[in-house]
Amino acid sequence: MMLVELSTVPAAALPVAEFADHLHLGTGFADDGSQNAVLEAYLRASMAAIEARIGKALIMRRFSWQVTAWRLPDAQGLPVAPVQAITAVKLSDRTGNVTLADPAGYVLEKDGQQPRLVALSGSLPPIPAGGAADIEFDAGFGPVWSDVPVDLAQAVFLLAAHYYAHRRGEGSRADLMPFGVMALIESWRNVRLLGGAA
Repeated sequence: MMLVELSTVPAAALPVAEFADHLHLGTGFADDGSQNAVLEAYLRASMAAIEARIGKALIMRRFSWQVTAWRLPDAQGLPVAPVQAITAVKLSDRTGNVTLADPAGYVLEKDGQQPRLVALSGSLPPIPAGGAADIEFDAGFGPVWSDVPVDLAQAVFLLAAHYYAHRRGEGSRADLMPFGVMALIESWRNVRLLGGAA
C-alpha cells in the first residue's frame, strides 16, 4: 500500500500574513516580505506533522492510494479523511497496462474518520494478478484556510511558532510536539477499534 500526494497545497492557500501577525513580527518600512518563504516553510512543516498525527488533510488536494488487494471484497478504506470525492479508480496489471474502473460501480462512503470506497452492488472490480488498484481522491476540509476547523488552525500556528522559535536546533525531543498542540488535536485523532479490523 502506498499513499502519494498528486498535488500540493498552493502557496496562496497558506495564511502567511496571519502567521506573521501571530508571531508579532514587525511591520512598516522594513517589512519587505523577505520572511515569507521562511514562514511558509514552517507552516507547511507544521501542517505535515499535524496531518500525520491525526490522519486528516487540512487543505484539500489530490491523493493516490495504491493497493494490491481489496481489504474487503466490497469495500476499501482510505487512509486520509475527510475525502470529498473519488476521482478515479485505475486497475493495472503486472505489465503496466491500466484500465479505468466504471465509476457507476462504486461510491464514496463519507466518514470523518474512515471514509471508504464501496461497491454499489456485488464487489469492487477485480485487481489483476500481480497488479494493483490506484484510487485517486480529493481530501481535505476545503480549498482555503478558512475551511480548516478553528482548533486545528490554532494548532498549526502554535506548532509553526514553536518551530520558528527553535529554528536553530536547540531543545530536546520532548519539545517536538508541545502539550498545547497535542491538546488541540487530540479530539481529531483516529480511534482504532478491534486492531483496525473494522
